[in-house]
Amino acid sequence: MKPILYLRLKKKVQAQPGQLLRIKDICRLAGGAVCEEIKEIPVYAASLNHGNYTVIDSLDILGLISEQAPSLDVRNVGPTQTIIEVHPPAKEPRIILVLLVWMILFVGSGLAIMNFHVDVSMQEVHQRIYYLVTGRHVHQPLILQIPYSIGIGTGMILFFNHLFKRRFNEEPSPMELEMFLYQETIDQYVINDEKQKVERDSHGTSV
Repeated sequence: MKPILYLRLKKKVQAQPGQLLRIKDICRLAGGAVCEEIKEIPVYAASLNHGNYTVIDSLDILGLISEQAPSLDVRNVGPTQTIIEVHPPAKEPRIILVLLVWMILFVGSGLAIMNFHVDVSMQEVHQRIYYLVTGRHVHQPLILQIPYSIGIGTGMILFFNHLFKRRFNEEPSPMELEMFLYQETIDQYVINDEKQKVERDSHGTSV
């Protein structure tokens, strides 16, 4: 009876340019002692020559394993592709650029909130509420405006579930969910695009 090797390709692997990725870097293996002779097989040398993304198919992995150990019964129990994301070494952020972006976002968000309040006549609403409660006309009902302003900031902190680097609970924030869905869409696009390239190349070769 052939020894059985189970492998599961990782969904995504990040690498540096020039890094040699082996099977142990791309797959999770299960099969006892047979894993030791398989996990060091080289698979891909990370490079930026073809862009930041490369897709490794499970058939490529199975072919490499069959060359090294043809007597193994290899079974793939996970995804059929792995995305290799190649990143150059990260650069230190420039303080001036960070401050400039922070100022643009701060001023832009502040203007957006103020324009929204003007559109819905928020000041007139506060004046009307103050008059209904107290019976007096006041141009700036600070007793309503100050708690309201504090509530906006507090609500945004609770909504995004972050205060600087601190999280209030393990529940993902709406921004994290949107980023997750965005990344999932990118990954699926990369996989589909790679499939189309392979199909075009195979058709061109056959012709």
